[in-house]
Amino acid sequence: MIIALDAMGSDFAPVSTVEGAILAARESDYKILLVGPERILVEEMSKYAKRYNVKSLNIEIVNATEIISMDDHPVKAVRDKKDSSLSVCAKLVANGKADAFVSMGNSGAVMSAALFYLKRIEGVLRPAISTTFPSINGHCVIADMGANVDCKPEYLLQFGIMASLFCEKIIGIKDPKVGLVSIGEEDIKGNELTLAAFDLLKKADINFVGNIEGRDIPKAKADVVVCDGFVGNVILKFGEGLAEVLLKLIKTSLKRHPMAWVSVPFLWFAIKDLRKKVDYNEVGGAPLLGVDGVCIVGHGASNFKAVKNAIFVGAKAAKDNLTKDIKEAIAKSKMDLV
Repeated sequence: MIIALDAMGSDFAPVSTVEGAILAARESDYKILLVGPERILVEEMSKYAKRYNVKSLNIEIVNATEIISMDDHPVKAVRDKKDSSLSVCAKLVANGKADAFVSMGNSGAVMSAALFYLKRIEGVLRPAISTTFPSINGHCVIADMGANVDCKPEYLLQFGIMASLFCEKIIGIKDPKVGLVSIGEEDIKGNELTLAAFDLLKKADINFVGNIEGRDIPKAKADVVVCDGFVGNVILKFGEGLAEVLLKLIKTSLKRHPMAWVSVPFLWFAIKDLRKKVDYNEVGGAPLLGVDGVCIVGHGASNFKAVKNAIFVGAKAAKDNLTKDIKEAIAKSKMDLV
């Protein structure tokens, strides 16, 4: 399994990306293609030479002379910077020299590069970024989380189909429950988009459980949460902020009560488990579903652990033939709707 990593794509690149690649190579038999300016990456790799014996690891540096920043216009940057670390990663997958590529960089540019070099799967109307979100039972999958802010009902149908496959094959939830985000559980609740999407999802070959409200997401009423990218991104960012605030409130409350603070050593493992559950670095990255190849999009503020985990998500998606299954499911869904 060969994974191309955009070594310059993150707020902390190349520090987090290089160490994440090293850890992934140490913990697996994957070959990691570290893509970016060769001089910078050789210098960064040398910092870990003694600690990790990097010469023994299956890591290859692939030179790329340009970098796409978070401030660059996504489409223009991909068009103009053809030798950027991101574009080179996408080309490696398109040319069959890598099984998947991972980037923690400009998400708009990642999507543009994937569409430009990998193309859409035939029949897919819009690719979707599908990410995992903590719930009472573990995790659920949200699609879309920001790739498409203006959607048609047919887009939401395909999001549900593709995310359901991702949830089953990569997350490991058999026959996942699919819910549509709306303002009420009743079939008649929602705007024009959700009302029309409801009818399509109800007819699809998935385990559709109907409308769900925002409060139902952490309660695990659905394993797959379908919504347009505007709503999905708001849910994701709100969830990240809420998790951070809750952990701070717990810490502040413990400090206010001396006797409670004394109990921290006994509560430590529970707090540690909670922190791990809501930490996006544990998830790693989200697949861009609907492009003809495996593309994993990570959080810009990802640390080395997130980079490592994103590499593992990409490898699993490639190994389990997620793209092939999506092709077959989309083709079948078009026939069913005829």
